[in-house]
Amino acid sequence: MQSRKVTPRKLRPLLLLGVTLRLCGSARNMHPHAAVSPPPRNLHPPFRSFTMRLLLFLLAIPLAAQEPLSLRDAVRLAVRENKALSATGSALSASEARIAQARAGMLPKINYTESFSRSDNPVFVFGSLLTQHQFGPENFAIDTLNRPAFLNNFQSLLTLDQILYDARQTRNSVSSAVLLHQMSAEDQRRVRMDVIAATARAYYDAVLAAEMLAAAAQSVRSATADLNRANDVRTAGMSTDADVLSIRVHLAAVTEQRIARAADLDIARSALNDSLGLPLDTPHTLTTALTALDLPDLALDTLESSASSARPEALASRFATTLAQTQADTARSAMLPQVGFHAAFEADRQRFVTRGGANWLAAISLRWNLFNGSADKARIAETSHLVQRAAADQQRADSAIHLQVRRAFAALKAAQQRIEVARAAVDEAAESLRITQNRYAAGMNNVTDLLRTETAVLESRTHYLAAIHDQRVAATMLELAAGRLNADSEALN
Repeated sequence: MQSRKVTPRKLRPLLLLGVTLRLCGSARNMHPHAAVSPPPRNLHPPFRSFTMRLLLFLLAIPLAAQEPLSLRDAVRLAVRENKALSATGSALSASEARIAQARAGMLPKINYTESFSRSDNPVFVFGSLLTQHQFGPENFAIDTLNRPAFLNNFQSLLTLDQILYDARQTRNSVSSAVLLHQMSAEDQRRVRMDVIAATARAYYDAVLAAEMLAAAAQSVRSATADLNRANDVRTAGMSTDADVLSIRVHLAAVTEQRIARAADLDIARSALNDSLGLPLDTPHTLTTALTALDLPDLALDTLESSASSARPEALASRFATTLAQTQADTARSAMLPQVGFHAAFEADRQRFVTRGGANWLAAISLRWNLFNGSADKARIAETSHLVQRAAADQQRADSAIHLQVRRAFAALKAAQQRIEVARAAVDEAAESLRITQNRYAAGMNNVTDLLRTETAVLESRTHYLAAIHDQRVAATMLELAAGRLNADSEALN
């Protein structure tokens, strides 16, 4: 994770803690066995109370200082901090380096060698004297030729090698490296879209968990009011203890749900922080409300066409097919001859600087692989099968992409219809509860009717919130399936 700047907002808790400790330290007793000295006698009780309230207020400020976080802010933060994107960025940089390596095959290769040799081998001495330009008539003596003295040779060698023709093998290597780079770029884009989608889902999950907790808390308050109402009705002699006990059981059930919803909220917030690449306990104030999106009419054909042309998986599968074809071309070109140019400049000396000579060489060579155990033919057959496999994978990827678009499209349409139904059910359940409560207070309804309407209110509210959540998530997943999801997508409004 990147280093963060220490802002004044983040320094405020530390400053307040220092002020608090300073105020407490000024009241500390000098006696070694006393923890805190009693307040001075001339300090009036109202002033002591004011000081204590001020300290409590200052200590409470850091706890309430939660950073507001909208959905778009969360997405931008996740894109910046997520480790998966950092990994794909490194892979993309590595693929760029591979392109440079492949292009280096088109350039000449220049090497310099410096060596020292000492020997009395007749062939070595004879050849070295010639290359050192030190051979003389006296070196033709038979004894000297057969048993020469030790000879030193300092050799400097500069060589240049250049491929003139290799049947496009180098160009195919460059094309393969470029295709791998494009595949890495699409993989990075895919990971970025997945991070955005996962962050949006985690954000909506956290907002839904908070709304579910609020709905459960409202149910607890409503059940508590029903319990008080039942006690009043029993006191008036219009019901028995059975009604009170039934409502208490209902109150215990909704209280249990509230506890479970609170735990769900903690987990949802931790999951959101994990998606953002932050510590799991980082507090946030989520500012994007869980409201239904007003989306324009979408055509399924348009979405499928967009997915085929923009989805990273679709583009990557096409690049993979082209890469397999390029590798097949490389395998076939290995059966053609290669032509190369070689040049060398050589300097040989008896001493490091003096008593030496120089020579040069230029040559053109042709290398043709006539037989290598049919390895080239096997390689050609292998790459041909890989081309067929890549084509099949591309067709399968296109079909899977279209299926994902249709699944997300159907989920979005279903969620929008559920919202309309659930919204009406919430209003109807609330009105039914109001009527039932009044009738129960008047002794015209039994406790079973009251509990049934209480449960209906909670369920309708839960279904309504879940439908909005599912619509939000489905809209994001549809943008993802169509290959159009980014930090500025309309689904993140």
